[in-house]
Amino acid sequence: MLPRHIAALLALSVVPTLALAQDFNRRPSFGTVNLSANFAPDPTTVNVTAGGTLPAERLGGSQCLGSIANAPDVRLNYRAGQGLPLYLSAASRADVTLVVNLPDGTWACNDDFQGTDPGLIFRRPQSGQYDIWIGHYDRGSRVPAQLRISEVPPN
Repeated sequence: MLPRHIAALLALSVVPTLALAQDFNRRPSFGTVNLSANFAPDPTTVNVTAGGTLPAERLGGSQCLGSIANAPDVRLNYRAGQGLPLYLSAASRADVTLVVNLPDGTWACNDDFQGTDPGLIFRRPQSGQYDIWIGHYDRGSRVPAQLRISEVPPN
């Protein structure tokens, strides 16, 4: 039998995980995009409002920065193929971050890929659902941003 203080700590560590598990299953705030390899137009863009009150590291781990909304900003259903990479990036006048839950349940995050704009390149992308958040450093503040989805990564 576990000592009472260890059992209490274990119980506390489970509660946030259960509460957060429902967040990325919520309906995305700015819609769902369905794309297959060799899509057009390329890039496909979605205007969003970045930021929120949830620290990104609570969902994606310590490599994820900024504050994000509870629900994903955008859900991408992607069918990979033809050996094409997948490039996700965000642009804003503010310093924003990118937090992505991949089809296999792992997380990918980026802060500064080109200047202060974040970006992620998946050389062999998975087919499936990508839940995407665009974060912002000023917790609780929301800023205009644009998500860009492309199969042509920058040089």
